[in-house]
Amino acid sequence: MKRSTFLILSIAGVFGAILHAAAWSVNNFLMTGPKAYLTYSSSVAAGAHSGMEECKFQFGWERWNCPESALQLSTHNRLRSATRETSFVHAISSAGVMYTLTRNCSMGDFESCGCDDSRNGRVGGRGWVWGGCSDNVEFGERISKLFVDALETGHDTRALINLHNNEVGRLAVKATMKRTCKCHGVSGSCSIQTCWLQLAEFREIGNYLKIKYDQAHKLEMDKRRMRAGNSADSRGATAETFHHVHATELVFLEDSPDYCTRNASLGHHGTEGRECLQTGKNLSQWERRSCRRLCTECGLRVEERRTEVVASCNCKFHWCCTVRCEQCRQLVAKHFCTRRDTAAPNHVKQRNKGHKR
Repeated sequence: MKRSTFLILSIAGVFGAILHAAAWSVNNFLMTGPKAYLTYSSSVAAGAHSGMEECKFQFGWERWNCPESALQLSTHNRLRSATRETSFVHAISSAGVMYTLTRNCSMGDFESCGCDDSRNGRVGGRGWVWGGCSDNVEFGERISKLFVDALETGHDTRALINLHNNEVGRLAVKATMKRTCKCHGVSGSCSIQTCWLQLAEFREIGNYLKIKYDQAHKLEMDKRRMRAGNSADSRGATAETFHHVHATELVFLEDSPDYCTRNASLGHHGTEGRECLQTGKNLSQWERRSCRRLCTECGLRVEERRTEVVASCNCKFHWCCTVRCEQCRQLVAKHFCTRRDTAAPNHVKQRNKGHKR
């Protein structure tokens, strides 16, 4: 079987497994493929999963909250959405796969890969030289491309947008890397330092891509030329558009739908029943406004519910060496979006126009 076919089937199995994580095993991978790719399958699945978990965190208090259906937005499932949200899903998933492959490589999980020592011994700057064990992002980038980009078999505008956003995710991993140094010298004088590059925390990559999401650029395409399919005229229109797009910029083609209301066919659950935040310690201004954004502006009301929470309390250290705690019950007020008793008035604020979430 050809390698391209193997890769497409493999990545479809990997991403499908994220929705049914308990069923995933190496046996889901096509056994007739190159043995080297079987080595990376678990890392690819784990990376895609960590990407979607980060997506859920970043959009936890927004109208679109990265539901499980988000992974089904890729073109191989024939759902051809190219919204701002789709752009983030592609970027964060691609970043998650590259990140996990890179980290596992540096940890020695793969026989074929190890630290990136290509710069070792070179002067990096005043008072420091390259050395140590830099994370091998070139390896992570190369293998993740083989898996993630294999999803896009077409050559139309939407497929090219997905490939572009995949690359934005991989570039985010590189852009957030940190230089770590160790001092050398007599009596700790630190006269010279040895430095290497390390992956940032994945949360930092998520924060980076969330900013890119807020700044995402909508492509204005010539619809007449786009309708020409895979013709030279259509490819020319696409090339002209991407010529002005920066490599690190997320792009999308369509305005976001109304995420206030449920749309089963698109996998949108709406905001009815969603929890929102009104009070609490260390809440950001964005979190404090979540009830207005999720409930009020979507024609729903905020309902307070008292919930009993059981948590450990009065913990004591006992020699040696255990900690014993009591179980305390506490009533906590939580807030949820529910339907109004009467029809929503006509003056309810406009919902989810453009990129508002």
